[in-house]
Amino acid sequence: MGKHSKRYISLLEKVEKDKLYKIEEAIKLVKETATAKFDETVEVSIKLGVDPRKADQMVRGTAILPYGTGKKVKVLVFTRGDEEREAKEAGADYVGFMDLIEKIKSGWTDFDYVVATPETMPEVSKLGKILGPRGLMPSPKTGTVTKEVGRVVSELKKGRIEFRVDKTGNLHVGIGKVSFPDEYLIENFLTLIEEVQNARPSSFKGTYIQKIVISATMGPGIKVDINDVFEKLRERRK
Repeated sequence: MGKHSKRYISLLEKVEKDKLYKIEEAIKLVKETATAKFDETVEVSIKLGVDPRKADQMVRGTAILPYGTGKKVKVLVFTRGDEEREAKEAGADYVGFMDLIEKIKSGWTDFDYVVATPETMPEVSKLGKILGPRGLMPSPKTGTVTKEVGRVVSELKKGRIEFRVDKTGNLHVGIGKVSFPDEYLIENFLTLIEEVQNARPSSFKGTYIQKIVISATMGPGIKVDINDVFEKLRERRK
């Protein structure tokens, strides 16, 4: 049963199993139940009603979290010419083309995001076997194949995240660190939910967002009251 279990059981006692918490209460509880020795990530799991096996029900998109993720991200840019300077000025960590492709082929993957200008894609796509499984392949769908490298790099540096439904119909996204002020986490959370709503497939009928659970990396899951969330989003839009 180990030490961890006792700690975990005492944390579970703080969370009422079937209660749906308003987002403010849920964030407070996440912080109370984050007792690991490191600054845990606040994670959101969203159960969607879609069937991801159907091509027209694939949900993916991006959200720019207003307060970032608290994670320092390394951005690599494949480009040539004028955009090189633009990428560097926006804060890209690695900028280049064939030199970086060779480096990656030899096994280097010390970066979190890859951005590419369209003309580099015929070469970059050859890295599919390496970048694909790691979720690093640039794609026009997530805006990472672009001529506007400066804008995209600075968004990624600020806290732009990507989300993509898994084959069980769930999304898992980190929205910041436990050390963030509550209002930062609430704003990041609402921004994410708004973007997930925007990514709703037009052909989908039925209940789209079915369940939202929030937790710290090592903490128990806390169910969020979806109606309360939608109410807050309506107020925001006014």
